[in-house]
Amino acid sequence: MSDELQRIRDRIDRLDADILERLSERARCAQRVGEIKQGNLYRPDREAQVLRRLADENPGPLPDHAVQRIFREIMSACLALEQPLRVAYLGPAGTFTESAARKHFGAAPAFSALAAIDDVFRAVEAGNADYGIVPVENSTEGVIGRTLDLLLASPLKICGEVRLRIHQNLMSRAPELGAVTKVYSHAQSLAQCHEWLDRNLRTVPRVAVASNAEAARLASDEDGAAAIGAEAAAGLYDLRILAANIEDEPRNTTRFVVIAQHDSGVSGQDRTSLVCSAPNRPGAVHGLLEPFARHGVSMSKLQSRPARGGMWEYVFYVDLEGHQADPPVAAALAELTERASFVKILGSYPVAAI
Repeated sequence: MSDELQRIRDRIDRLDADILERLSERARCAQRVGEIKQGNLYRPDREAQVLRRLADENPGPLPDHAVQRIFREIMSACLALEQPLRVAYLGPAGTFTESAARKHFGAAPAFSALAAIDDVFRAVEAGNADYGIVPVENSTEGVIGRTLDLLLASPLKICGEVRLRIHQNLMSRAPELGAVTKVYSHAQSLAQCHEWLDRNLRTVPRVAVASNAEAARLASDEDGAAAIGAEAAAGLYDLRILAANIEDEPRNTTRFVVIAQHDSGVSGQDRTSLVCSAPNRPGAVHGLLEPFARHGVSMSKLQSRPARGGMWEYVFYVDLEGHQADPPVAAALAELTERASFVKILGSYPVAAI
């Protein structure tokens, strides 16, 4: 071993000791914050501010996203010292929603995999979970209608969002692609990979199941069967990945929302989601949107969906740039409330940091 290599390793050991000492000091500060504060200790706005500041101050060579993920885990572990979180997500284990939950909250919470989006909402409403994570839209397949319907009906608020790049993988116990005789997956994943499947497994039957994790479970029990899903599912069910990143759209991304009994404070880079309906008269929809333009509030989404109340009636889901407490947004919302036949603010929350 060269003298230079030994000096570098000794320096790394001293730095590790320094990092550990600082981590312990940070954890003690977090404990003290918990002793001083009352009520909920998790502050999505505060976490978003910290992660953005660290990215702005990052000198490298670690990329910003790596620094943010490291500090996400630090914050997760420190929060768990005082208030271990209970997080419900659309399961089973090994789904993309679990990956989104762990990306947003880190590894420290107690995670519960539930069978349906409705179950996640019920768990949070009943107090059996502090937070829930459910998918709301995919960049190629569009919105998740059930999530939108429940956001309209539920008293829960959106307090955060997660964006996850979706990389689909073909996994199986089969030794090679030519040995695959059936493909299981969720209907959305089959749709996201249909061009790849047409090119490579055109004659192989495709079977839609409740989730990609269920597909992996079935593939693990059946000779010649394969599943499409997340890499995590392959590890859970001891499957070989025969082909990675088979999604047709390489930028395929799913957006998830974090639901809770509360929304978030102002972080500086926020989004506000709402649902509204227009009175049945000419120009009514234009009248709903005009206050946003006049007050300089940008819309990132406008989605119509049939209302449950009657035939040919629609509600409009809107995402705005900014927090409902920001003066321009507050002014536009006040005018919207006067013009619309119905308005519900679903929540204001930080734009996904990583």
